[in-house]
Amino acid sequence: MNIINAIILGIVEGVTEFLPISSTAHLIITSKLLNIFQSDFVKFFEVFIQSGAILAVLVLYFQYILKNKNVIRNIIFSFIPTAVIGFGLYKIIKGIFFESFVFISLALFGVGLIFIIIEVLIKKKIIIQKKSLKHIDDKTAFIIGLIQSIAVIPGVSRSGIVMVGMMALGYKREEAAVYSFLLAVPTIGAASLLDLFKMKSMLFSSLNLLPILIVGFVTSFFIAYVVMKWFIGYLQKNTLISFGIYRIILGILLFWLYK
Repeated sequence: MNIINAIILGIVEGVTEFLPISSTAHLIITSKLLNIFQSDFVKFFEVFIQSGAILAVLVLYFQYILKNKNVIRNIIFSFIPTAVIGFGLYKIIKGIFFESFVFISLALFGVGLIFIIIEVLIKKKIIIQKKSLKHIDDKTAFIIGLIQSIAVIPGVSRSGIVMVGMMALGYKREEAAVYSFLLAVPTIGAASLLDLFKMKSMLFSSLNLLPILIVGFVTSFFIAYVVMKWFIGYLQKNTLISFGIYRIILGILLFWLYK
């Protein structure tokens, strides 16, 4: 792995982490296209650069969190079911789901279809979007966490399933997107810490590859920051249908190539 690979993967992570298209699936696909061997260092690198995206959330929404302290309580309630399910299924997730392009392609296709169905229901006013983050109570926060736990399957998209789940519950698109960003902090943060702990030997053996880690981290941070700001503006005037169509096409293509 070299600096160019680090920049490309950093860009992919930054772009896809908070868009509803699955960063995990895109990192796996990108590594495959670049012929990057999934060594221990590459796995460590892919976990490490997620920290850049998380830092971008904290920088962008630091003032928001300070002014809306109740959101911290909601995030905790949403994180609990995800943490329990994610930790309980850790070996299955890493050993089976991450190795199967069939699982990934089906997840991309299925969730993409859900996007389109939910948007049609909204257009027909069967689902009314009136709620904002101030309407989230403890029970709703917990339900959102259960919905997020589906994203243990690569290809589902953590941000995507949270957004579409909240939209189905009547929350506005941009409000659902912001909550998905904030929920990423403990969710991805905890998952990354668990992975880093299990790869702790890499912390010392990778010191000579520190420039590659730094480049990937910084690239992921800046790209994620820009993408989040753009995405919120996009959702104020647009639906998720284009993302649903993209997921369906990518899922079919992936299934055809790697079945």
